[in-house]
Amino acid sequence: MPRLSETASGDDRGFRSEPDSENPGWYTWQLKDNTRFNSWMFPKLLVRAEPDGKARLRMFPGHRHTNLGNNIHGGAVMSLVDIALFACSRQLGIIEAGTAVTLDLNVQFIGAGKPDVPCDAVTEVLKETRRLVFLRGIVEQDENLIAAYSGTIRKPTAPR
Repeated sequence: MPRLSETASGDDRGFRSEPDSENPGWYTWQLKDNTRFNSWMFPKLLVRAEPDGKARLRMFPGHRHTNLGNNIHGGAVMSLVDIALFACSRQLGIIEAGTAVTLDLNVQFIGAGKPDVPCDAVTEVLKETRRLVFLRGIVEQDENLIAAYSGTIRKPTAPR
């Protein structure tokens, strides 16, 4: 299946994903409705397919993402991972944006993430079936490993 970067940029089901003019090779990943959780939590997200078949979702952490220790809050990391399952699956051409759902998500925290340094969720597809996608990945900042994760998503139901 072709990667999103090899097809039209798409504008479906409430998402905007188009080439980012400031970051060649990257695509935006934003909801059209900026009053929903994803947009409030992550005002800017970028996604791209990697040469090794994985996909990378990048967030730009700031003060809103920190805990009292001035590290990225675990809830922000888990939110990034949940969004990465979908953004990366779409970037790799597996699903369209929209009504797919998370069935399970496991996160192991490994290190602290720092604000003001881009933070990436790097996702790979383990297996795809007719209705499910099994994925795993890591969250990293430069050489700093923050978390490992695995999850399963159910593909969207075809419109009636």
